[in-house]
Amino acid sequence: MKNWWWKILGMLLLIYGFTAGLLLPLKTGITDASPFTAELGKSLELRSSGYNTFYTQSDTHRAWLKLDDYSIPAKEYSVSSDQGMVLYFDLPEKLPAGIEERNATLIIDNEIDGTHLLPGAVYLNDLKDSVSNTNTVWSENAIKELNKQEGITFPYRNTLYETIRNTYFHVSLWFAMIIIFIAGMVNSINYLKKRKMDYDHRASSFTSVGILFGILGLLTGAVWAKHTWGAYWSWDIKQNMTAISLLIYLAYFVLRASISDVDKKARLASVYNIFAFTALIPLIYVIPRLFSSLHPGNGGNPAFGSQDLDNTMRMIFYPIIIGWTLFGWWMARVRTRTKILEEKVNQF
Repeated sequence: MKNWWWKILGMLLLIYGFTAGLLLPLKTGITDASPFTAELGKSLELRSSGYNTFYTQSDTHRAWLKLDDYSIPAKEYSVSSDQGMVLYFDLPEKLPAGIEERNATLIIDNEIDGTHLLPGAVYLNDLKDSVSNTNTVWSENAIKELNKQEGITFPYRNTLYETIRNTYFHVSLWFAMIIIFIAGMVNSINYLKKRKMDYDHRASSFTSVGILFGILGLLTGAVWAKHTWGAYWSWDIKQNMTAISLLIYLAYFVLRASISDVDKKARLASVYNIFAFTALIPLIYVIPRLFSSLHPGNGGNPAFGSQDLDNTMRMIFYPIIIGWTLFGWWMARVRTRTKILEEKVNQF
């Protein structure tokens, strides 16, 4: 059991990550609202569609249209389903003093679903060719005592929806890949220093597992991109650089296969493995940050913010990175033992 604890820990962390990552619900949200534009000074009938909401189970709903610190409340509402609601507003004739923003945020609150919102839900146009029919005015800092949703949930984001769960697979696989590649590089360095074939076997095994994780990360990223960007491959700078990085690492095994002399193969492969890792870091972490990118964390597009990785997600995200890493380490050790056994068999 002493030699198995970390393997058991890795499997338990993966089971925990898969179970919690796939079963915990998202926070409530608003998918859309129509119409998308409205005239100031007029009455507005706004149809809202909720996500993971239970409107029919709540007795009291409150709603606002908000611009900066100013808001106007809905004068009444009509619930059509758990996810459907019609809100009625009397819009003021003018925007709040000193406010130029015209995209009003829709906020809905009740005791069951808590508070959920849709930024930029309605664009407010100036009143044209008609006279205002409302006396409504904007209120400053009038939204208070909002409800909180009960239970453990993941953040809701309009651009991601349920695909936010892919963070536990796509992103965590890449983190584990980096750690595995580091282990491969360290063993390559050790081979060059000590010239023991066991280190070359380990370097080859860790690198092969790292490539496997990299390919899985690339595939899960492509599926994610299809749902969020509209295409599996959009030639985004991060996609291009990760593909180039994996091709560089695949060339490591092409190099090994092209050399028959065992010592020469191990020596050249070790040098190349060190080069591959030193190229990996600028390719996937430095260069993408210098260009515009759809990918979070690159080109000024933030990553790991409160909307795409909150404390609830961190409770699963970091453990599953450890789980993937331990699982990959286990795979590499099994592959290393297989290589050593094959070497001994070939000596007879």
